[in-house]
Amino acid sequence: MSRIALLSRDQAPAQSAPLLDQVQAAFGATPNMFRAVANSPAALASMWAAFGALGGGTLGARLGEQIAVAVADLNNCEYCLAAHTALGRKAGASSADMRAAQAGQSDDPKTAAALRFALAVVGRRGQVDAAEVDALRQAGFGDGEIMEIMAHIALNLFTNYVNVAFAVPVDFPQVRLRAK
Repeated sequence: MSRIALLSRDQAPAQSAPLLDQVQAAFGATPNMFRAVANSPAALASMWAAFGALGGGTLGARLGEQIAVAVADLNNCEYCLAAHTALGRKAGASSADMRAAQAGQSDDPKTAAALRFALAVVGRRGQVDAAEVDALRQAGFGDGEIMEIMAHIALNLFTNYVNVAFAVPVDFPQVRLRAK
């Protein structure tokens, strides 16, 4: 059971309602995470704007979803793991690609470098060294893309913490966390 109210459009603060309409239009439903975040119009606006900005970024949806599942698994966020696995499949990744990404791995060297970096940032709370940033450059990422990777990491930390802290019920097909 959620530790915070999951609001419908009619229950949400007035400023949240148009954002929930946008979420509904994008997903064809209003996922529980957004219903929880709708308690704060500012938090919902921030989250939805970040999803929109990164969705229009240069990394592409597939890599964004692979980063999301790697971060979700590390943070034991079943909600985000399920949601981003489904979204990754929709973005063209195979089930095997998403399982590998969940473990921070990929057959594609550029994707693998991004996943290693994301897990290092989260696992060490941002305390990465110059060699880890240089590894991204050597894999073919420019500074703008590196910053975009960091933005994906930050957004996923926000969503992971919302879902874990407030026990938001998973409303996507379940995906198992890796055994640690």
